[in-house]
Amino acid sequence: MGLISIIRLIKANYRKITLSGDMYLRSLGGSVGDNCRILTTSFGSEPWLISIGNNVTVTSGVKILTHDGATWLIRDFNGRRYSYKKVEIGNNVFIGVNSIIMPGVKIEDYVIIAAGSVVTKSVPEGSIVGGNPAKIIGDFFDYEAKAINNFISDNNLNKSLDYRERIDEVVDKSFKTFLK
Repeated sequence: MGLISIIRLIKANYRKITLSGDMYLRSLGGSVGDNCRILTTSFGSEPWLISIGNNVTVTSGVKILTHDGATWLIRDFNGRRYSYKKVEIGNNVFIGVNSIIMPGVKIEDYVIIAAGSVVTKSVPEGSIVGGNPAKIIGDFFDYEAKAINNFISDNNLNKSLDYRERIDEVVDKSFKTFLK
């Protein structure tokens, strides 16, 4: 790759490199609420059609799509066809690594999207979804109760230790059961 190609690549990605995901989406016209962690910059070609509520985490590799690109194949005497749809993500939502949110999807409040999910339909409040295509696999409020009763709290972590020591002190050493 020549020097000019490298310079063009840096210029094309400069905004992505220098802005956090939430600032980047806002700079493209998207809407992002308070206290969000947006760890992706893959917002498709119509980012202004995306709105994200408060207390949302969008992890790395997540893609949020706002159009149906397959319409490129559909043409007649009136020309090519286009389909654009908004994506709305509510409050208190976690979207796992490498998930894909399809056009026209509304994700309501208190939702967890499992890693690698392909969300093709809207997700009701209080759901945990996963898979391809994503299906409801659990209840957010059941998970919340389990986490409160079984997982270590921020106040119970030994902050005098460095990160690795702190985690090694509390890591659950058990493994999940085998698939059948």
